[in-house]
Amino acid sequence: MYTTELDKQPKPEKGAKVTSIDGNEPQELVDAFEARVAADEFIEPKDWMPEAYRKTLVRQISQHAHSEIVGMLPEGNWITRAPSLRRKAILLAKVQDEAGHGLYLYCAAETLGTSREEMIEALHSGKAKYSTIFNYPTLTWADIAAIGWLVDGAAIMNQVPLQRTSYGPYARAMVRVCKEESFHQRQGYEAMTVLAQGTEEQKRMAQDALNRWWWPSLMMFGPPDDKSPNTERSMRWRIKRETNDELRQKFVDITVPQAEFLGLTVPDEDLAWNEEKGGYDFGDIDWEEFYAVVRGEGPVAKERMKARRDAWEQNAWVREAADAHEAKKRAAAAA
Repeated sequence: MYTTELDKQPKPEKGAKVTSIDGNEPQELVDAFEARVAADEFIEPKDWMPEAYRKTLVRQISQHAHSEIVGMLPEGNWITRAPSLRRKAILLAKVQDEAGHGLYLYCAAETLGTSREEMIEALHSGKAKYSTIFNYPTLTWADIAAIGWLVDGAAIMNQVPLQRTSYGPYARAMVRVCKEESFHQRQGYEAMTVLAQGTEEQKRMAQDALNRWWWPSLMMFGPPDDKSPNTERSMRWRIKRETNDELRQKFVDITVPQAEFLGLTVPDEDLAWNEEKGGYDFGDIDWEEFYAVVRGEGPVAKERMKARRDAWEQNAWVREAADAHEAKKRAAAAA
């Protein structure tokens, strides 16, 4: 509902000095905005904000929403093949949760003045990105367990600080998202525990899944801080609370002992505890692979985008029916 109010933000007074972040906004408004952010106040949709702040949020929130929706695909692929009715019910509920997360986030992004249609078009055209992790295939049931344990674990590490992000609608949406993601991570780890304590074949399956998902999970935190073009500004504006490298380190420190408990081996010969820093040292990430997947060269990137475009086109009748129903309701109310 806020999108129709965005044009009511305060406008510069005539003759106001313009020396802002992007060189075209009045300094007094920028200073007031920066002071509010520094004081940990929430910025709300009707509040004045620099255009660069708005664009950064649209990019981040829409990418987050796209990731939730595309992330349904690799797991939805296993709903009919889950090994038991219990696992099927859990996975079905999880995929449904992810759809809800995407909707919360699209709504949050819409409060910034962009439309759902614009965001979807950006995704389908390749202009907008989603998490690179979903461009890898789910080859066995153990991959579903690994996604829950590692991918959702990395997501939680990223998302918990977003409950304190400076933009109010985004922060509030993340409260419920984080609660549900915590459940997803726990069920993934529980499923991996069952495999790791099972037959020799199941143990091999669990280790193979860890081998394939470990490094892509570390890539989920984004490029190193010195190669991340958005980190510095996002940190200053409290959009992010911790840097990519800080979050990656926390994830490694928490997850390695979990793998050890399972009796599984993290696929990193350079992994070692560093007493001085109180954390693990780990090997170099293959950033060439990361950037290739970002460019859409992941193992199943084309398959993922085809599935999203096909779903959008083939289900256009649902949107049309919903629009027609809403039009009838409005006409009846106006009569």
